Order: sequence, then C-alpha cells, then structure tokens
Amino acid sequence: MVGPGLVGRGALGWGMGPSVTDPRSHRRSGTMGDMAHSPAEQTPRIAVVGAAIVDDLHRPTRLLAARRTEPPALAGGWEFPGGKVDPGEGEIEALHREVREELGVEVALGEEITGPLPDGRWPLGGGYAIRVVLAAVTAGDPQPLEDHDALRWLGADELGSVPWLPADEPIVAVVRSRLSL
Repeated sequence: MVGPGLVGRGALGWGMGPSVTDPRSHRRSGTMGDMAHSPAEQTPRIAVVGAAIVDDLHRPTRLLAARRTEPPALAGGWEFPGGKVDPGEGEIEALHREVREELGVEVALGEEITGPLPDGRWPLGGGYAIRVVLAAVTAGDPQPLEDHDALRWLGADELGSVPWLPADEPIVAVVRSRLSL
C-alpha cells in the first residue's frame, strides 16, 4: 500500500516486503554500523523507519529534530522521529504510525533519503537499518508525546546546534544539502 503523498524512489517499492523484527526492542539504536560492504551487510537487518520532517516538501527550509528521553544511553540526543517496523506491518504504515504516536501528527511523504546500503537504507548499530523519507505535516501540531521531551525546527545553518545521535549525523548531512536557504 502506498501512503498519501509518496513520490520518488519510495513509491516504487519500499515498504512492500516482509520486515525482519526483533521482539525485544521497539526503538532504534544510536550508533553507526559498519558502512563497508561486508558479509554482515548481506544478512537481514532489523527494519526501522524515520521521518525527516521538513516545513515544505517542494522547497524545504527547516527540519524538525526530536530529543530522545530513552533509553538512558541515547537520552538527550537528537534524532529523526520513527522506530521499528512491527511484525506484519509495511514500512509506510509503520512510518505513519510512529509519527502519530511520537508527535501526534499526520504527514505526507516525499522522496527517500537514500542510504549507502544496497537496499537504500542507513546502517545502525545492533543489526538495525533505517529507511528515511522526507515528510511534511498535513494535520496537527507536532508535540513530543512519546520517547521525546523537546522538538526544534532547525534551518540548514542551525542543524549543528544540537547533538544528533551518531547514526543520524550522515543523514542530517544529506538533508542539509536539500534545505533551501
């Protein structure tokens, strides 16, 4: 099922296959995995989705950052809202669910922020990999409802003003290049 407002690479296939899940954790890890092509990269990674929420999908100028409250090792770090894909759930469905749960908003999805893994995802520690897609709020006012205690809209020149989780830093660099000044 393709979500509302989905364009670009994502509309052609992400979220269509089965997800590999870990029943022990619903949140994503915060350290970068090995970005080199290795045998471990060929094994399934636990599916995570993240929303790079911008103020406008066509001419974005700001990105919404969310500060983690848990687990303790990640508390205080800033990230993209999102989380693990549940069993039987597609990536698009999971992304919409996570944004509703964490921020209380509905979003339109834009293009995927393609990562270095062969399937376009970004490696995370602990066997996780995240697929990140641009999104824009279509209903509601973002609030830190779950797993976060603060939200900030950041322009391209402000993205370095918060301590991003290490796994999100390379993704932030790509998003920065897409923000208009």
